[in-house]
Amino acid sequence: MTTTPQNTQLTTPKSDDGNLAGQPVGYWTYAAHKAVITHIRAALATQDVTQPQWWVLNRTDLVEGGLTRQELRVALTVNLDHRPEEIDQALYALVARGWMTEGTDDRYVLTDAGREAKERIFVVVRRVRAEIHAGITDEEYVAALTVLRRMISNVGADELLSPDRWLPKR
Repeated sequence: MTTTPQNTQLTTPKSDDGNLAGQPVGYWTYAAHKAVITHIRAALATQDVTQPQWWVLNRTDLVEGGLTRQELRVALTVNLDHRPEEIDQALYALVARGWMTEGTDDRYVLTDAGREAKERIFVVVRRVRAEIHAGITDEEYVAALTVLRRMISNVGADELLSPDRWLPKR
């Protein structure tokens, strides 16, 4: 793909596309993050669950035999900019609801009620993903993420690109 010369002078964010190349990525990534997270959390609230509670349910269910509290803390705080105590609160709330229980070797696992809740919530998560991706082709989405990954690398934060940060451990 070739680009045409354009004014790429840094400009104030605005609603038109007149000089997108000159607008600050920091503002637009912040605005996208805020809008998307607000939308996701509002949808999860309809299921009476917080986003950290969803993360705990989902991550725990991905690992056969469950995860310890410490494994959950590590897995979910390294990427998600939350304090370990917030993950603990989510875990303990799920235990109090009967959706998770402490199994063998201090590993937490989903109960039958927790698996049912996860499936019900996952329907909402899939719907929200479709809403966020509406009108965006897979190719456009891949291109956007490719650009963001390149920017992350350009500022020397390659550790944020490691698949180990996203894949379940064990």
